[in-house]
Amino acid sequence: MSHFFTAAVLTATVAAGIQLATPFLLAALGETMGQRSGVVNLGVDGIMLLGAFGAYYVAAKTGNLVLATAAGLGVGLVMGVITAFVSVTLKAEQGISGIGVFLFGLGLTNVLLLRIFPSPITIRALPAVPIPLLHRIPDVGSMFFTQNWLVYLAFLLVPVLTFVLNRTTYGMKIRAVGENPAAADTVGVSVAKIRYSTVITGCALAGLAGATLLLLIGIFQEDITNSEGFIAVALVYFGAWRPLGVMAGSLLYGMVGSIVVTWKTLGIIPASASDIAAMAPAVLTVLALLSVARRFRQPAALGKPYERGV
Repeated sequence: MSHFFTAAVLTATVAAGIQLATPFLLAALGETMGQRSGVVNLGVDGIMLLGAFGAYYVAAKTGNLVLATAAGLGVGLVMGVITAFVSVTLKAEQGISGIGVFLFGLGLTNVLLLRIFPSPITIRALPAVPIPLLHRIPDVGSMFFTQNWLVYLAFLLVPVLTFVLNRTTYGMKIRAVGENPAAADTVGVSVAKIRYSTVITGCALAGLAGATLLLLIGIFQEDITNSEGFIAVALVYFGAWRPLGVMAGSLLYGMVGSIVVTWKTLGIIPASASDIAAMAPAVLTVLALLSVARRFRQPAALGKPYERGV
């Protein structure tokens, strides 16, 4: 255990924890946007899988990681349009339609993987982009300021989305639609347009999250998310529908996961208990969710399709 409490190991563990948190932070931030407008998307995991496969295909064929990232984002956008159409226009039950998207993503990526990549292909991981001067700070620099650009983007989105939700007219409309869509409609706010925009944004970020996960691992495999995309949905509740809270939950999840991996590597966790230890991040996140989420009220119209005059 003493080997864990060394500067080198702790620094590497924290840096890895931040990376592990990034895909879930991106997906959870996107889900936050959708839920603040009243739409629950349980298909996040499926969209992450599709985004990851899209990025994998492009990276394997072109070797261009920027194009691969764009592919993951593009897949998310397409799925966002489909999801918004089903949830907003068709007014389908959001939980059931979300599970349908998840199963679609899981099944399609498994079939495509076997058909297109019968033999696994490893791709390059995203290179680190040191931030000038800051990366030279001892220990702190290697933990926080020597990450890849998608990590920086994910954490930059936290203050950006906080500002959008709380300080802009668009954010005010999102909150209004999520709380009382009928009242928002009477003052001229298009409930459908707002919900379409937030759902598409959320799915785009889920696709980007899948691409990020793929580019961190370097290879696509069946159920690469390990169905942990549902954790992104839970993190929205953990964070009380606030980007800063979502970031805190994502970091908790990533850090616990990183600590478990480090302890397994150092032999602190015996091989016989590795499967149980692997459950620790999800278990702790759910326990934290139970203790925190009850203190906050969810958007009043969450999960409720809106019909004018009803």
